Amino acid sequence: MDKETDIQKVVNHFFETKGFTLDEIKESAKKKKIIYSRFTRPAKELIELAGSVEKAKEAITIVANWAKSRKLDYSIETVFKKWLELGKLKPKEVVKKPYYNNQPMVWSQVKKKWYVIDDGGEWLEYADKENKIEWRIEE
Repeated sequence: MDKETDIQKVVNHFFETKGFTLDEIKESAKKKKIIYSRFTRPAKELIELAGSVEKAKEAITIVANWAKSRKLDYSIETVFKKWLELGKLKPKEVVKKPYYNNQPMVWSQVKKKWYVIDDGGEWLEYADKENKIEWRIEE
């Protein structure tokens, strides 16, 4: 019986990384939206490979963060495929770009100054305060 709860812990953790709550997992399984049994074998094998439930859950979390940051889908099997790379899998870095009044900006390393690029592509020297620069995440 204990083995079963360990497997459930790992499967449930996998679904939690996908954004499901425990109640949603149970409800979806009842309605056959999730074929829960399809995930039990890979979860059992992952526990054996990882050596513990905690290490299996950790591995799932690493793969989930890596995949989600790249807008990739993933499964428990993805953890097996990426097993040897787990130590190197990092979420994609979020790149923020500077803007001023909706115009992109660039930093000149040579002149140690900010420039605003206008609609015509011309570089205009930035004369406002540094805290007026808006940093946006680029997709």
